[in-house]
Amino acid sequence: MTEPTPCDRSHQDGGDDPHRAFVLTIVQPGLAGLMDGSVSTLAPIFAAAFATEDTWPTFLVGLAASVGAGVSMAFAEALSDDGRISGRGSPWVRGWICGGMTTLGGLGHTLPFLIPAFWTAMIVAMIVVILELVTIAWIRNRWMDTPFLSASFQVIVGGTIVLALGILIGNL
Repeated sequence: MTEPTPCDRSHQDGGDDPHRAFVLTIVQPGLAGLMDGSVSTLAPIFAAAFATEDTWPTFLVGLAASVGAGVSMAFAEALSDDGRISGRGSPWVRGWICGGMTTLGGLGHTLPFLIPAFWTAMIVAMIVVILELVTIAWIRNRWMDTPFLSASFQVIVGGTIVLALGILIGNL
């Protein structure tokens, strides 16, 4: 194997720009994970909630969806790119961050279902969903230079569609 050229080395580690390296290695995989965990788990959690109207099975579905999605996203991120060509840094670091944030994103609106009163849990979970979506929009604005209103619109539309599908399916 040949020694990387200076151009290759700069591509591998984000160049001399620590901000760019941080965004590529930490922020982007974390944001992808948070978005996936916060949005993709909405449908199964709220479908389970409305299908059972029972907080404990809903919590279990949410826990399983969050942890399963976290493991899946960790492997997907770690195995998608070794970082040498893209300059996105260590695949293991990115995988852990992406998987961890995916799990956290799903757990955020799962934990309220530990509250035994169904409608109280549902209202708290919906408030958490709103906070998650606003947080995602803020991160996209702060670190990815996406205008806040544009980021908010994109995240809220996507989240609302998935949430509505979960509620619809849970009421079948």
